Amino acid sequence: MGIGELDREAHVAEGTGAAAPRTLAEALRARGDEGLAALLRARPDLLNPVPNDLTQLATRAGTRGSVVRALERLDRFALQTAEALAVAPDPAPYPVLLALLTGDEGDPAIEAALPGAVALLREQALVWGEDDRLRLVRTARELLSPSPQHPSPTGLGPTVAEATSGMSPGRVQEIIAAAGLPATHDPVSAVAALTGLFTDRARMGALLDGAPPEALAVLDRLVWGPPYGEVTANPAPPVRWLRDRGLLLPVSARTMVLPREVALHLRGGRAHRAPEPVAPEVAVLREHRPQVVDSAAAGQAYTALATVEELLKSWDKGGPQVLRAGGLSVRDLRRTAAALDVTEQVAAFWLELCHGAGLLASDGEADERYAPTPAYDDWLDLPPAERWARLVTPWLASTRTSGLVGGQDAKGRALSALGPDLDRAAAPEVRHRVLGLLATLPPGAAADPETLFARLRWERPLRGAGTAGPAGSGAEGAGPALPDDLRSRLARWALAEAELLGLTGRGALSAPARALLNLPLAEAASPADEGGGVEESVAAERAATLLAPLLPEAVDHVLLQADLTAVAPGPLRRPLADALAVLADVESKGGATVYRFTPGSVRRALDSGLTASDLHDFLTAHSRTPVPQPLAYLVDDVARRHGHLRVGAASAYVRCDDDTVLGEILADRRSAPLGLRRLAPTVLAAQADPAALLDGLRAMGYAPAAESAEGDVLVTRADAYRTPARTAPVPVPDGPPAPDATLLHAAVKAIRAGDRAATAVRREPSAPTPAGSLPRTSSAETLATVQAAAMTGSAVWIGYVNADGAASQRVIAPVRVEGGFVTGYDHTADEMRTYPLHRITGVAELADDQV
Repeated sequence: MGIGELDREAHVAEGTGAAAPRTLAEALRARGDEGLAALLRARPDLLNPVPNDLTQLATRAGTRGSVVRALERLDRFALQTAEALAVAPDPAPYPVLLALLTGDEGDPAIEAALPGAVALLREQALVWGEDDRLRLVRTARELLSPSPQHPSPTGLGPTVAEATSGMSPGRVQEIIAAAGLPATHDPVSAVAALTGLFTDRARMGALLDGAPPEALAVLDRLVWGPPYGEVTANPAPPVRWLRDRGLLLPVSARTMVLPREVALHLRGGRAHRAPEPVAPEVAVLREHRPQVVDSAAAGQAYTALATVEELLKSWDKGGPQVLRAGGLSVRDLRRTAAALDVTEQVAAFWLELCHGAGLLASDGEADERYAPTPAYDDWLDLPPAERWARLVTPWLASTRTSGLVGGQDAKGRALSALGPDLDRAAAPEVRHRVLGLLATLPPGAAADPETLFARLRWERPLRGAGTAGPAGSGAEGAGPALPDDLRSRLARWALAEAELLGLTGRGALSAPARALLNLPLAEAASPADEGGGVEESVAAERAATLLAPLLPEAVDHVLLQADLTAVAPGPLRRPLADALAVLADVESKGGATVYRFTPGSVRRALDSGLTASDLHDFLTAHSRTPVPQPLAYLVDDVARRHGHLRVGAASAYVRCDDDTVLGEILADRRSAPLGLRRLAPTVLAAQADPAALLDGLRAMGYAPAAESAEGDVLVTRADAYRTPARTAPVPVPDGPPAPDATLLHAAVKAIRAGDRAATAVRREPSAPTPAGSLPRTSSAETLATVQAAAMTGSAVWIGYVNADGAASQRVIAPVRVEGGFVTGYDHTADEMRTYPLHRITGVAELADDQV
């Protein structure tokens, strides 16, 4: 869109003789509905609540908070354009703005990009006016203009007029005399003469040609900012030379400033040292075949599923306690990392991923602990590809940032995994943008991270810097934002996490990730296969469909070995995996998982209610190799001793038909902590509780079984502990949500209607009405006026106070007046409404039919 296109379109619609807008409200009024919708789409904070009219919209668009948010969403060149306007004359013709950005030598790239930047600023109501009178909104000018407290991002200082505003007339005359200018009759003309000298390239060049080399060196240190420098009470001769001629002007007894006009001359007319009209390209670091990328990503996706399952299975009986301040302790995080064989930072990521997907939460009990949620069991029943989609979809939208774990908040408190203060509203946007930039590369290409971070900093320079506002973005001479700014850190974490999840393989975007992002696929066979515009659930389903063939097939068998181990040659099907996890312990993981059978693991299976015969049948049915004799002996040996001893509550007791076994237990020194004593030849009483007695006897090498009050063996099945039903954490919004087309249409319609009502021309009442107040008429006058309007079909202006006492002005066309009510078409609300006459404060006729 060209410069001023929005305004020109509106002017054509309203007549070719329309005058140039004098205020932002008039500029907005001249826009078409599409222009207003574009403004509200770009700045959704202006919609809450919907403005009554365009004047209120313009006022809200000029508030500091709204302007700061708008500036934070500008790319670097649009921001540089606004910064140039902030140091340009107000208003500034388009050629003046172009000269500030291109300098004396010109720049075709800037000349090509500037119309788009101005159109963007104008669309977002940061700039208004025609090309010959471009105006930056006052709040943005205050934020971006130079001041001693907040130097301009351009590095420029105040103008000559601003720097000499408190200077005595005599001192001003001394400066123009030293500069070789004739004396004037007043300070205003003297400042104008000095400004004219500094902006005249030929005369300014002649003045500087006579400057001492040391004075030029001083100017070189200040030219790109900051423009302020401290001097002593008796400055050096080069500084005195510059001060006497106004090339440096005092702002205090010890501080001098380089005037803006002088700096622009030394810069060759450029406001910025390095304008960036074109976004940096994301470079390719290495290239792979797309099939290799998809295979690598699928392998990592399978590892992610296994890791999440292993983590939550280890917390099946209840996980670590929740800290009083919320979150997981450092010690528990360290234990989790050791169990998963990953770093603490990666362990924090898996914990936050499970929490964000709604698979993990606190149980809410008095002794609060973390545990899997009921949603985890539903998740386990899904096919692997769908389980993967259920993890990555909430990750994309989550504002939880695991990379912050281990750092400190603003108050110096440590940030813990699963704790508060880990939300960063910009995280989802950065994740989507990182993956979107990877998608711009050829299939199979991995991006150079540094160029990727540079592109992100160009797109959101202020947000990436993490500053409180534009004024804190620093002087131009300070250079670009450091690579360790928040946006770059979020991007770095997003790259690492995408690789852990299998969205990328070897640094390149995979085909399932493209489907998840609604991006077109290189191998799409038809337009129906193309992404874009589909719902999130449909995109996740497409991604799972693409991933499913790449994941390893689940197997239904193991290979038993004579060393009491079993090898799973691939991922096991769910029932087999659950049963084998009870019967054996995982010894090593990888492409082939190794399980080891031990007396404790076999006893665990027997405790779950299985018999020796059940275990033999299970091993025979699921092994492709014969059941080794040592394993069969292990099962029979543990089963023979299982339940030989019975433990119940006395506080606790042990009974056994063989009194010699009980004698051995009493003679064993390791039984002393249990407080055992013989009650009968086949019964021992214990001071320990049944659970501690069971553990103590098992530690001594026995295989006792728990007993119920009726004397039956208690079967302890592997039932998992679950929290009550929990919903996944809701992302923290980054400002108001983006409005949809329906809301935009309704908002524009309401604003237009309210503006027509607010700007309608009224007939002068008999008693003048103060500006901005409601019309006041007697009840009889009100009734007569609305009845006359109903008969003639004309519109009237009314003041109305609703039941809550809120006053408003409306333009209505009465249709019916009866029973103390007036019914008519409300042009402000754009609908038929009925108003009680006693709530109408007054009525006035319109000068002519304005609606």
